[in-house]
Amino acid sequence: MSYLRATRVLCWLLGIAVLVSVVHYVDNYVNYDDYPVPPDDATLPTVTKALVAIGWFAFTALGAVGLLLWFRRHITTAAVFLTGYSVSGLIGIGHYTVPGATDMVWWRQAHVVADIVCGAAVFGFALWAAKNSDELIPPGARKPPAPPAA
Repeated sequence: MSYLRATRVLCWLLGIAVLVSVVHYVDNYVNYDDYPVPPDDATLPTVTKALVAIGWFAFTALGAVGLLLWFRRHITTAAVFLTGYSVSGLIGIGHYTVPGATDMVWWRQAHVVADIVCGAAVFGFALWAAKNSDELIPPGARKPPAPPAA
């Protein structure tokens, strides 16, 4: 896949992921008390309402930095930041570690699952980009090869 095509895929992927995450995180924040909470003896800590809000901004900032680095053709570094952003969606799996999560209303299930799928897609793209970074960096931007040893 060419850099231009990969850029289009990335922009669409991030655009959809951010929109889905807005719905998911706003619902998490506004309807915080409607979500099931882990029991007192749970091994995972309970996420606070404030952490939900802060988390969205922090994860989205990672995605924005990843996109900026992508545009500057720092592909491997962009992939690292995009991987960080992918956690924004993948962390939704945590909802299903709490008893009662599958009893949430259908539309809540839909946006949680959609956010998880988006996180997996961004993660997959980041892995692909890191693996194919040599082909995505233009020849003029590559470091020249080291001279042969004498």
